[in-house]
Amino acid sequence: MHKAVFQNLVYDEQGRPVEVAYIGQEPHYVVDDQGMKFHVPTEQVDRQVLRVFRELMAGHEEFIGQEAARLLGQDDPFTLAAITTQLKQWDQHIEQLLTLGLPEDIRLWLGLMGFRVTINFRGEVLDVRIPGLEAGPENDF
Repeated sequence: MHKAVFQNLVYDEQGRPVEVAYIGQEPHYVVDDQGMKFHVPTEQVDRQVLRVFRELMAGHEEFIGQEAARLLGQDDPFTLAAITTQLKQWDQHIEQLLTLGLPEDIRLWLGLMGFRVTINFRGEVLDVRIPGLEAGPENDF
């Protein structure tokens, strides 16, 4: 069973928050398009967003690892190597993230920082706003 990784961080094209509803045990983002409610499996959207993260991190694992270790106050070589290795194995962690989801406090923090995902009624990701990254041709979809 999967969880909605980006619950409360997904919006429709009009900027309205998208709710999460379950059909059986599968979570769906519910997009209201002129009164018609479309149920899009959250996994479909979440994988697109996680792919954006992966593309942004590609080639920068060393730097991200250094910054993460510094923020943790553990910038020793062993911690740095462990973090960098985990970042390079990103694809192996996606399934776990889809199953467990992000903790609620992390989602709240992301929302407060301005992170948001915009989707259409078909579940296509139109935009991902990541705090600190300016929109530009290299970050557009």
